[in-house]
Amino acid sequence: MADSSEYSPPKVWAWNTPSGGRFANINRPIAGPTHEKELPVGRHPLQLYSLGTPNGVKVTILLEELLALGKSDAEYDAWLIKIGDGDQFGSGFVAVNPNSKIPALLDRSGPTPIRVFESGSILLYLAEKFGAFLPTEPGPRAECLSWLFWQMGSTPYLGGGFGHFYAYAPAKIEYAIDRFAMEVKRQLDVLDRRLAENEYIASDTYTIADMAIFPWYGGLAKGWQYGAAEFLSVQDYKNVQRWADMLLERPAVQRGRMVNRVSGEPPKQLHERHDAGDFETKTQDKLAPVS
Repeated sequence: MADSSEYSPPKVWAWNTPSGGRFANINRPIAGPTHEKELPVGRHPLQLYSLGTPNGVKVTILLEELLALGKSDAEYDAWLIKIGDGDQFGSGFVAVNPNSKIPALLDRSGPTPIRVFESGSILLYLAEKFGAFLPTEPGPRAECLSWLFWQMGSTPYLGGGFGHFYAYAPAKIEYAIDRFAMEVKRQLDVLDRRLAENEYIASDTYTIADMAIFPWYGGLAKGWQYGAAEFLSVQDYKNVQRWADMLLERPAVQRGRMVNRVSGEPPKQLHERHDAGDFETKTQDKLAPVS
């Protein structure tokens, strides 16, 4: 790869050199399936195909919160999609999400299955379906949706921008890291100022806006993202820290963070979730072979 100071873009870009970096083996400029592979289907009304990344965790937190409310129809099967292996390009997954990104949801509770893709869309769909975690009054509802879509629009700067150039790119480019670090710190300041005035993001009520924002910015505040806590001085955002700690005390958040997780401590990894009892019996520490 040429040094950034020597690179001059051609008139027409062509995909003729490896991009480098952690995800080079799955990046490509075209859509559609690369292989035939049907998706598994479990016994519950909701079938989730995902991975325990921040985007995936948003949905499993909501599902666990709905079940904690007694919404039994929110029972779900969570199937593991290994994006590093290219599972998201299988024909079955592409049929549910033509954009080949996790998470993807198939609602089989009615006569005709309904596909839902994009994490924000899934949160909104489930909140409306079960009448929970989304205000019904016009003003509070608008505030909640504004923050939900703030997250959807802001996170590409955090993950695709800062995270990529700081942690994953094959070369450290000062301009790129500075550009995205500045924007991420501005976003943290937006949240910190908001949380100085409200217990939760949208108001003083816990909503899908919190569930959407927490896995990304709460995770950043707690030092889970990109090894960048010191670099970004995340400890300075006291209100974000307070909010993240408060959410981490919720049992449903703790469970949601475990589902489809494939890294970290084995007791916190539940690769697939098909029953509430799986949290007690099927975490990786219990499935690991005895040496």
